[in-house]
Amino acid sequence: MKPAAQRRLAGFLDGVPIAMLAVDHHSRVVASNVAARSLFGIDPQDRPFVTVLRHPVVVQAVDWVLDPEKNRAPVPDPVLPAPPEGVVTLRANLSADGRDFASEVTVAPLPSEFGRGATVAILDHSVAEEAEQVRRDFVANVSHELKTPLTAMTGFIETLRGPARNDAKARDRFLDIMESEAARMNRLVSDLLSLSRVQAEERRRPSGRVDLPMLLRGVAATMQPSAEAADCTIETLGLDGSLTIPGDADQLVQVFQNLIQNALKYGASGGLVRIVLKRIDHEPLLRGPGWSATIEDRGEGIDDMHLPRLTERFYRIDTHRSRAQGGTGLGLAIVKHIVNRHRGRMRIESRKGEGSRFTVILPEGTKRG
Repeated sequence: MKPAAQRRLAGFLDGVPIAMLAVDHHSRVVASNVAARSLFGIDPQDRPFVTVLRHPVVVQAVDWVLDPEKNRAPVPDPVLPAPPEGVVTLRANLSADGRDFASEVTVAPLPSEFGRGATVAILDHSVAEEAEQVRRDFVANVSHELKTPLTAMTGFIETLRGPARNDAKARDRFLDIMESEAARMNRLVSDLLSLSRVQAEERRRPSGRVDLPMLLRGVAATMQPSAEAADCTIETLGLDGSLTIPGDADQLVQVFQNLIQNALKYGASGGLVRIVLKRIDHEPLLRGPGWSATIEDRGEGIDDMHLPRLTERFYRIDTHRSRAQGGTGLGLAIVKHIVNRHRGRMRIESRKGEGSRFTVILPEGTKRG
């Protein structure tokens, strides 16, 4: 293929959002798009196709499209719609750049202006499959979280109707437990609704403005009774004055209430929870200045192995302790989505026995007053 035609073909492929390769009549790769190079982790230019994608059925499909008279056609996939004449569509589990993924591959003849050859389009289904698995896991987790208290309540109701019908002490004890389980289900449903709302709005940037120091002072004051009950002191640093940044006030209150509440639940043994607000002259991930609000405790800390998963829905370090303290396992997931909506970042630092630091970094967007 002439260089000019090869450049035109490469430009044609770059306009396609999925991975695409083009091969000549010798089954050698003559062009690829950005998505294909990203998928394979290499530039496959001028390489034999069989060395780029080692899948026998896909190679067979390419051979047949290049020369249908000499090569055997692949067996049609009964699940996929029948492709146009001269085109092959198939499902394949491929390997590329050190990972395996499910895909749908379409092999079609090159447009005649580019000469004899074939295009290979690869639609990666792994993201959709992972999303479906997340959905299944989420439904299973919600079902489990709701079934446990419901089972307990059903058992108590049966007992109250039977053996404990006339036992006043047992009745009062069971009713207290049932009230606690009902409150736990209510918290779970509320958090599920909150998570759903946050996810629905995540792609819309907040249109309002928030005085961040004032908001943090208000949250600290609101959490003071909980701190006193936990025999813990809330200390603040850098919350003087006024600073207006883009944000949704209600959601940011939810973020910091959740983080401070967690610090009081799991870090109050250190006797101190500190809220620190600082300016960052340049935050690389935000590509500009920002403000960091850190919630720090001196409690028992978190083992390194748990840190990457803390913001997963329903992930708990200590399931029994979390439930006993009223946790739903959704709080940090909600925090993560709210911070994402604000185009911010969250950092979690902790060492076993040395406490934890949860830092929310938000874009500045305006000057401090």
